[in-house]
Amino acid sequence: MDRINDFEPAWMDQYVMPNYGRFQIWPERGEGPYLWDTSGKKYLDFAGGVAVCPLGHAHPEVADAIAAQAHKLIHVSNWYCIKGQAQLARILVEEIVRIPGKCFFSNSGAEANEGMIKLARKYGVNKPLADGSPRYEIITFTGSFHGRTFGAMSATAQEKIHGGFGPIVPGFVYVPFNDAEALKKAITEKTVAILFEPMQGESGVNPVTPDFLRTVKASCEKHDLLMLLDEVQCGLGRTGETCGWRSIIPGDEIQPDAISWAKSIGSGFPLGSFWIKDRDLAENDARKLCDLLGPGTHGTTYGGSPLACAAGLATLNVILRDDLTARSATLGRQIAGEVASWKLPLISDIRAFGMMIGFELNEDLLMEKEDVKASGKIASIYVAKAMLDAGLLVVPAGPKVVRWLPPMNLTDAQAAEALGIFKATLENLAELA
Repeated sequence: MDRINDFEPAWMDQYVMPNYGRFQIWPERGEGPYLWDTSGKKYLDFAGGVAVCPLGHAHPEVADAIAAQAHKLIHVSNWYCIKGQAQLARILVEEIVRIPGKCFFSNSGAEANEGMIKLARKYGVNKPLADGSPRYEIITFTGSFHGRTFGAMSATAQEKIHGGFGPIVPGFVYVPFNDAEALKKAITEKTVAILFEPMQGESGVNPVTPDFLRTVKASCEKHDLLMLLDEVQCGLGRTGETCGWRSIIPGDEIQPDAISWAKSIGSGFPLGSFWIKDRDLAENDARKLCDLLGPGTHGTTYGGSPLACAAGLATLNVILRDDLTARSATLGRQIAGEVASWKLPLISDIRAFGMMIGFELNEDLLMEKEDVKASGKIASIYVAKAMLDAGLLVVPAGPKVVRWLPPMNLTDAQAAEALGIFKATLENLAELA
């Protein structure tokens, strides 16, 4: 038997757990925004591994960096100093956040969010209630998604994510997203942090409003709470700013205490990180917040390996050198404007922030179609499958949104090609009986 090359499609059902509702295509290779399956069919990939491929597939600089590093050193323990971590952290602090602080490296966004949750709990021990008991409650919001690990899952304010896994981790308080009055009422003496995505991705590209963002800032200052931003999907330039929250309120008016990243940071190589602000911890404590998680408090075996950091360095170098943040902002506006000009009845709303675009579907109109009803699929899944059949990969988000998460270095011609597929497919769906 050839263990490297032998393959049977039936092995997927026979040997792999059924925890994903997979579309039945078998991707084999990619180049830029294009993907080919094992049958040779070509797709425009505007799913991008769910916002993971900011430079498309097989970018030569990233591939060369990974190959070169793999020939030198793939892994060493975090007991030792890893050069790439220092280099990558400097870029994140000085060129992405542009606020003094320090970074920790993990393998994923869920792990990065777990680290921020631990930071909040540790802060609540160091800044406790008057009786010495720790503050531990973290406020999160409806429609959020923070990951599938147990703490991150518990932080996610969606019952469908919790279902069948109770009891979940205690200490999370769920509040309606963008509801300032509900947030103020939810804060108690036990509250220690507020965790949120500046732009919720999984629920359909829903941005925080400027007023709500300012309410969070004021509440954190008033009650000594940590502001924790989950930028796993919206960070690192995708929204047209190096940091997602600056797409809502530009500049430095808002300064979070911690930010998590993953997805785009490594062009598909497993890598996550979170940044903690360099600010005073307490009047009687000489430490900084970014030093609160000292030796023995947090760790990882694989996070921040030499190979992962090589991928991250190459990716961020291209994004910053080629000003792909500005490119994302410009092309995102153009795409949204073009789709809006079609005035198609199946599109009820467009929410575009750079290369993070949510197209809200007219769910009622779609579900009137006999073919859609007979499929048993929700509107977003049905449309995503129709796009896939037409050669365009998009991401369903909730029951009635499809997301475009294309490469940030997309060309005008490639965008036009995708728009053509998108429009033709929507028009065909509108004509269904």
